[in-house]
Amino acid sequence: MTRYVYLGTDNGATTSKTGGVWDDGTPISTSLLQRPTNGELGPEVLVQSWVDAASDYLAEHGLAWEQVKGVGVAIPGPRRSYGVLERAPNLPESFVGFDVYTAYSQALAQRAGRAVPLAVGNDGNMGGVAEAQRVRGTSHATVLLLAPGSGLGCAYIDQHGLPLDGDTLAGMEGAHMPAPLQLLNVPAYPCGCGRTWGCVEMYTTLAGLPHLLADRLANYPNHELAHSGLPMKERALALRGLAQKGDPLAVELFDFQARALGLHVATLAMALDPEFVVIGGGLIDPVSTTVEFRERYLRTIRDTAQPYLWPNQQTRLTVVPAALGELSQAIGAALVAMYQDRA
Repeated sequence: MTRYVYLGTDNGATTSKTGGVWDDGTPISTSLLQRPTNGELGPEVLVQSWVDAASDYLAEHGLAWEQVKGVGVAIPGPRRSYGVLERAPNLPESFVGFDVYTAYSQALAQRAGRAVPLAVGNDGNMGGVAEAQRVRGTSHATVLLLAPGSGLGCAYIDQHGLPLDGDTLAGMEGAHMPAPLQLLNVPAYPCGCGRTWGCVEMYTTLAGLPHLLADRLANYPNHELAHSGLPMKERALALRGLAQKGDPLAVELFDFQARALGLHVATLAMALDPEFVVIGGGLIDPVSTTVEFRERYLRTIRDTAQPYLWPNQQTRLTVVPAALGELSQAIGAALVAMYQDRA
């Protein structure tokens, strides 16, 4: 009996990743096939490399194009329209206005010898789809994903397993909602998006850590970072490692970021009412952080959100760490292709 599969492509800044799921939604493998993105070579070369990687992935697992029922691709936001890129921070200027959907569909059809259904979505949303499938099991619970890294990835996954995009494909850009500055007792830091009202991203991620560090260093005049000649952004990069050693300044800053994220969980819970909140990003990475650090970070998020939740949410809403890591976006893209094929 032939088993069918869905493939997922994750277009990263430095590497593109390929994964896949069987037609029951289970991963074909927990290992990704990774190739250099080579975005500087242009859109057409990149798309062809995706197709080549998909072929190699199938060959590695003893599969054939005849078994592929659909493909999904995770691309960065924002998007000009469905499958069409706008300016993105991790791709060259030549990609602005590039129609990923049409180009990849045509390349897949040429390789497979037939039309292959293609789903295109935001990379953060695709990661949320995969994490949601994992955490909710056989239930239809809705899931909120927040992934602080260099910026704040946000996704909301509905009862059907699909992400909220919005009418202009800008839905769930929760990173750029205003933070409750009066509760955090901090000024409004300017954000890279151009807003000056104090975007949540600036208080929960690496993007705002240099501002937070500069403000807090006055209270730690003897700290090694107070005497460093490095730019504040480079000094901020040392904080995660210092926090694993219990450095008081670093711990204070990440406690602050956890509180800020906890308040954002409460804000989004009022609008979206999820049952699960999945926290991703580098601060819950088991390779880079200690068990004690991760437990403290997640506990602070939960404890901060709790008083602002509605009573029924206080007993039902569950905050958990992401588990799929780099696998999530490629697997999520494959799952979206599967869900859309069955719609």
